[in-house]
Amino acid sequence: MDVLIAAFKLVADPYVLFLILAASAYGLFVGAVPGLTAAMAIALLVPVTFFMPPVPALAVIVTTAAMAIFAGDIPGALLRIPGTPASAAYADEAYAMTKKGEGEVALGAGVVFSVIGGIFGTIVLVTAAPALAEVALNFSSFEYFWLVCLGLTCGVFIARGSQLKSVLSLLLGLFVATIGMENPAAFPRLSFGSIELQAGIDMIPAMVGMFAIAEILRVVSQSSIGLPPAYRPGRGIFAGQWTLVKKYPKQWLRGSAIGTLVGALPGAGCDIAAWMAYGSSKRFSKEREKFGTGHVEGIVEAGAANNASVSGDWIPALVFGIPGDSITAIVIGVLYLKNLNPGPMIFQQQPELVTAVFMVFFLANLLLLPFGWLAIKWSVHILRVPRPILMPIIMMFCIVGAFAITNSAFAVGIMLAFGIAGFLMEENGFPVAPAILGIVLGPMLENNFFSCMLKTDGAILGFFQRPIAGGLGIATLAVWGAILWYTLRHDTRNPRPA
Repeated sequence: MDVLIAAFKLVADPYVLFLILAASAYGLFVGAVPGLTAAMAIALLVPVTFFMPPVPALAVIVTTAAMAIFAGDIPGALLRIPGTPASAAYADEAYAMTKKGEGEVALGAGVVFSVIGGIFGTIVLVTAAPALAEVALNFSSFEYFWLVCLGLTCGVFIARGSQLKSVLSLLLGLFVATIGMENPAAFPRLSFGSIELQAGIDMIPAMVGMFAIAEILRVVSQSSIGLPPAYRPGRGIFAGQWTLVKKYPKQWLRGSAIGTLVGALPGAGCDIAAWMAYGSSKRFSKEREKFGTGHVEGIVEAGAANNASVSGDWIPALVFGIPGDSITAIVIGVLYLKNLNPGPMIFQQQPELVTAVFMVFFLANLLLLPFGWLAIKWSVHILRVPRPILMPIIMMFCIVGAFAITNSAFAVGIMLAFGIAGFLMEENGFPVAPAILGIVLGPMLENNFFSCMLKTDGAILGFFQRPIAGGLGIATLAVWGAILWYTLRHDTRNPRPA
């Protein structure tokens, strides 16, 4: 009880509360700008945290991360331009809802279920951090390989239309991921002598290009350039959300669980969690045919997974000092700067500090409701701006976001190239989401595959020898078999005309 009181006093300090409010506004702004990720927002805060005590510094980081991860949903729903990589998983779905006049439902679901997922993940963080971290540490390259394979399989589920075109788009993303020296042999591949290409293709410029630039090209190519997508203000973003909570309990529970578990795996993060959650939502839905046409079910599950993974990422970081993602890697650095060593002993030596961080997690997720409402209320005015004015402004933000990744014009060129590629792909029925997923997971797939092959001397059966790896491997192969069987059965029942 004394620890709770001490932690409450640390969080209730007016200075800490002011920083939390300021970090909320900052996180929402950065997350809503295409190309500026949550990790970048946190990295920019590190110099500021040098002058703060531990609790205010961690409070700023936690709040910024929670707000930025959600804020990526806003441009995704209004303009089909995801603000963060995690929002890319369901940007098409949310944008389709906006075009149907259901933008408030999509944005409201993003807020409400992000809060639910964040609180769920925080409860798990508080109650089961040591146990989950121990499970996460048992994951070796074998388990990660099969987990990535399952994640890539979501690329087939998340896209509408031809599964063959979805697979080809996914393979294109995996091919792009092989460019550069980021491979086990550190050998330059497909770089054609270019120093910039040796560093590989960064995911952020590619994602911004395939979504934002492709959308700009699409708008320019259409005759209705002056017409914004339909957006009918109704009773507010929270109207009907309780109905969704009652209608989709399995979905938000499953999404929260996926987000927390994936977040607890070192190196995974909310990006993979969102893709996997959206894929599982479509796979197990009773209304699969509605996905991609503006169906809120996928947003419910993936939105919950987004913020649940933010809490899950802290499980290995706090318990063992192993970063769950790039954000917690920065957090660990900040802790060391404050002479606080993350690990099992921090729970005994600094219990009030850890408890204060837990309280900040709850507070940040609850603040997402009013701050998210304000952000959405102001953002919807974007759609009233004529497209000939709006598109150049979006283009400017995209260029700034891409340039900020590497501080070079090369990233801007990559963004433009992928924008043209994304436009041509969608014009010919190839979805871009699987390609982005391939770029995200490609390096992890290759590195873990080669690591496994070295450990087993090339024996394929070695991929199934560990219990968890064997279970994941069998599940992955079963899913692949089911996809193949469904495709062959569909082609047999619906033969193409000669």
